Amino acid sequence: MVAKGVDIAPAEGKLGVLLVGLGAVSTTLVAGVEAIKRGISEPVGSLTQMGTIRLGKRTENRSPKIKDFVPIAELEDIVFGAWDIFDDNAFDAAMNAGVLEKDLLNQVSEQLASLKPMPAVFEQNYVKRLHGENVKTGKNKMELAEQLIEEIAKFKSDNGCDRLVMVWAASTEIFLESSAVHETIESFEKGLYDSDPAISPSMIYAYAAIKSGVPFANGAPNLTADIPALTKLAEDLGVPICGKDFKTGQTLMKTILAPGLKSRMLGLDGWYSTNILGNRDGEVLDDPENFKTKEESKLSVLEHILQPDVYPDLYEGFSHVVRINYYPPRGDNKEGWDSVDIFGWLGYKMQIKIDFLCRDSILAAPLALDLALFLDLAQRAGMKGIQEWLSFYFKAPQTAPGLYPEHDLFIQLMKLKNTLRHMRGEDLITHLGLEYYD
Repeated sequence: MVAKGVDIAPAEGKLGVLLVGLGAVSTTLVAGVEAIKRGISEPVGSLTQMGTIRLGKRTENRSPKIKDFVPIAELEDIVFGAWDIFDDNAFDAAMNAGVLEKDLLNQVSEQLASLKPMPAVFEQNYVKRLHGENVKTGKNKMELAEQLIEEIAKFKSDNGCDRLVMVWAASTEIFLESSAVHETIESFEKGLYDSDPAISPSMIYAYAAIKSGVPFANGAPNLTADIPALTKLAEDLGVPICGKDFKTGQTLMKTILAPGLKSRMLGLDGWYSTNILGNRDGEVLDDPENFKTKEESKLSVLEHILQPDVYPDLYEGFSHVVRINYYPPRGDNKEGWDSVDIFGWLGYKMQIKIDFLCRDSILAAPLALDLALFLDLAQRAGMKGIQEWLSFYFKAPQTAPGLYPEHDLFIQLMKLKNTLRHMRGEDLITHLGLEYYD
């Protein structure tokens, strides 16, 4: 029997996408959406725009595009806003980032030039390598949060938006661990008034978004909305949240390859990963405190996929090393090298070498788009709090307390598509397939 679907409000009117950080990822996203709207380019890498979803049995041949199956906002209805510590408009910022060719940027220059960033909430201690002038001031962190809340409301009104979402696409902050100030909304709000150093700028943005009823996604590995105070606030106010750290280059390769090794019961002795990149992200991660935040996010993936406690003969004690090296000539074109030492039948040793010359922002931009559209869908469907079904997009997915995250890319995709089927009252697909042979 087909289950009843979820009531989903229609995607009417404009959707405002508020971007924290107007650097390489955000400008690549905005320029890309404008180019796609004009038929200049295709939305390659975006599940919401190009992906299909199988419905029912294989013999039914029902595989509509996802965007035709669930009511997601049209690209024509998206309006972008942003905050940044530099006051360059999106055209100048995109030129500086050097991701997209000037010919493409010139074709959408008018739209990009009109996007000027609002002054950002910024504190040098959290991102030591960056120095920006376009920053907010206030007597305490609560005042900064209130300024954001006012700007969110003003942006919605000025641009005639019906709905908003916020995506953190700014730099990785220093490593923080959850502490007493993060436990309850009362302790957190007191911490805002006290300008507690354990409350980072990204947490102030997440707080302002949730208080404004705006879904929030964290594209970086910093501790942000994944603290008890903000998770509970999102639940109480009915706001979807998800994160963290966009799954782009090297970790994407790991979540594709590691499930394959495990599925064939091939053992792992060690996985050495190094990256060279020269963009702003590489400069920020050159600082040890910021790198530790990223390292924690990257290291957790293999442990969760391979389950060494379940398969000790294959994976117990494997060596996992991650390095990131700032190399300015490479710009946004990151290179990820992986040397993987595996063993097979009778313990015989083998090696896998991967050299992924990827474009970090080209991989991240469609993720940011999909997250904005899916978070908006989730809110219109009455889904609140942590959206684990969006784990597909993250290196370190947010989950319910005490629940380990699912990192296998293929299980994540199945979870995402089954969530969409559930929302529309379609049968979930288990891939059992016995009915074809009865």
